[in-house]
Amino acid sequence: MTNKLNWLFLLLIVISFGAKAQNTLHPTSSEYEYPTDPKVAEKLEQWRDQKFGILIHWGIYAVPGIVESWSIVNEDWINRKDTTQSYEDYKKWYWGLSEKFNPTGFDPSQWANAAEKAGMKYVVFTTKHHDGFNMFDTQFTDYKISNGPFKNNPKADVAKYVFEAFREKGMMIGAYFSKPDWHSQYYWWDYRATPDRNVNYDIRKHPWRWNQYVQFTHNQLNEITTNYGDIDILWLDGGWVRPKSTVNEEVLSWGAPIPDFDQEINMPKVAEMVRNNQEGILIVDRTVHGPFENYRTPEQGIPATMSSDPWESCITLGGAWGYVPNDKFKPSRKVIHLLIEIVAKGGNLLLGVGPTADGLFLPEQVARLEEIGKWLEVNGAGIYNTRAIDTFQDEKLYFTQGKAKEMYALLPLEENEKLEETISWSLNPPKKGSKITILGESKSLKWKTENGRTLVSIPKSIQQKHKNSPAIVLTYISE
Repeated sequence: MTNKLNWLFLLLIVISFGAKAQNTLHPTSSEYEYPTDPKVAEKLEQWRDQKFGILIHWGIYAVPGIVESWSIVNEDWINRKDTTQSYEDYKKWYWGLSEKFNPTGFDPSQWANAAEKAGMKYVVFTTKHHDGFNMFDTQFTDYKISNGPFKNNPKADVAKYVFEAFREKGMMIGAYFSKPDWHSQYYWWDYRATPDRNVNYDIRKHPWRWNQYVQFTHNQLNEITTNYGDIDILWLDGGWVRPKSTVNEEVLSWGAPIPDFDQEINMPKVAEMVRNNQEGILIVDRTVHGPFENYRTPEQGIPATMSSDPWESCITLGGAWGYVPNDKFKPSRKVIHLLIEIVAKGGNLLLGVGPTADGLFLPEQVARLEEIGKWLEVNGAGIYNTRAIDTFQDEKLYFTQGKAKEMYALLPLEENEKLEETISWSLNPPKKGSKITILGESKSLKWKTENGRTLVSIPKSIQQKHKNSPAIVLTYISE
């Protein structure tokens, strides 16, 4: 292996990219706009019932195992290991990875099976990230998986087979699509330098070029929503591509330069087109608050408070969105605790899992997902189809409510934490005479009210049985 290749595999450009790229917790800069289209509203409530999905970042960045796209941006927070290679040479190397991306092991059924065993109910797959490499068979550029060494593979139209595999599991289908495209000559024009993530020319001076980019984007979104079966979610990333009038403190907090002109792609026309192709499709124009952000998407974090507006935390299973060598994956217990907190606060969890360059989930990833699913098999009633309530937390307990107004009290347990003989809370008291049970257990528990607190006795046999449980869920009817 050459020194250059050694360097490529040792690039230290993963840490903090997710937060710098685009991150937001519950924004306060504008009110959420609930969809007025009945079909969209119906789809949105269906999505809110799902609670747990998978986000799959996969592209040429998996070949060297580096962060997706961001290393080709020329901004101060980007650090590359080698300081001798020129920026232009680096971009050529990065984009040239398309000639090495030949995922002959690509097995979308493995992904779908793992997600199903995890208890996941929907998928969001990267049809194109910011680097402009297309994971679907677009007819509007040759920079795509179906035009490289993988082109003669029967599954060369990757997105088609990913969506089919997850659709066979009865899951909702989401298409991630990047509004910026750094490979396109209509976005990053070679005539000019590429100083940052934004379009690298003044749109006001070159309206033809930008209009070509807008049309290119519309053409690709039309393909995705026409040629790939039923699509439930169009998940648009790259929130700096937006009307200038929508830039707010949240956008400024990213620390990226803000051009003195609009970078809009005519979202009303996009919405009209894709909903003509896919009735009721949800549109998630991330961080651009308004009618085309059907739910909000805090990244790599959980908001501090509950929100009755629809939202979803997108959080990685490991430390990176895509595959990187020797990534450290969160314990399944940690993911279960994240899921409990997010759902109790009114959100969904979209868990990021990145396949290898060969197209497979690692055994460690599959094992984590299976462990999460085993817990959900028993305790899913406290997660799926529930809604958040204002009194969502009482000390360590989280609460959710089912559609028949049944109450669930979810108690996360740390590793080696003993399940106490009494569980107590003051909020959301049980209805007088109601039964309290633990999901997965048939016997009712003894309980009483004392000084305004509900006290539930946990038999020693149940304490012993659940000594290694990541969480238990009690269910009852509230007053």
